[in-house]
Amino acid sequence: MVHDLAGIQNFYGSLFGWEFEPGPEQLGPYARALLDGKDVAGIGQLPPERHLPVAWTPYLATEDTDRTAETIRLCGGTVGVGPLDAGEAGRLAIASDTAGAVFGIWQPAEGLGTAVSGVAGAPAWNELVTRETESVVKFYQAIFGYEAETEAEISADFDYLTLRLAGRPVASMHGVGQSLPRDRGAHWMTFFEVDDPELAAERVDELGGHVLHPPEDGAHGRMLTAADPEGALFTLIRSAHRHRSG
Repeated sequence: MVHDLAGIQNFYGSLFGWEFEPGPEQLGPYARALLDGKDVAGIGQLPPERHLPVAWTPYLATEDTDRTAETIRLCGGTVGVGPLDAGEAGRLAIASDTAGAVFGIWQPAEGLGTAVSGVAGAPAWNELVTRETESVVKFYQAIFGYEAETEAEISADFDYLTLRLAGRPVASMHGVGQSLPRDRGAHWMTFFEVDDPELAAERVDELGGHVLHPPEDGAHGRMLTAADPEGALFTLIRSAHRHRSG
């Protein structure tokens, strides 16, 4: 959700090669982002009077938005928007977990979601950045039935979990302790694939964004953290070294 829908479309269109088509407008003007004709993301426009932080928000699938929203409340989370219908696309709500990280839930009318992966410009991964994983992982397990696997092979004191459904990795959690940004708090980070992190960093700057952490090698490949012209954070990761989720 952004303030300048056309400007942000130009930024991501130029950075990732996305094209755009109109989408459900229950929350205002909205554009579906397409890569080679397939859905990869959505960008909506905030009402002029709403001065909310601009951020990428992952939507987790559910078979029943209303039931999941109620479970979120019972487990100590907050439902801030909805549940409400998104035209013919399905039913959604926007919530926050017990640490304050915002995420969406979506009950698709049909196969809505990221329709392409493994190529530059496609979403690669979602990671929850939080103070510690021990308590918040129980929240997501209770709601979505995730299995949690500790990534002990990275480091014995590295607070990192991979969330799985039916054995398949779907997201991760990273406990960063006192390193959690005070101005953001707990938040979900979306990763997008690129062929060349160095070139992508240059393009981010050229297009009016900002590189917060320049390209460096991490546990899952070469990556960088950036912000778009409205301040939404995202991570770019080299396609050849994607997260092992495939």
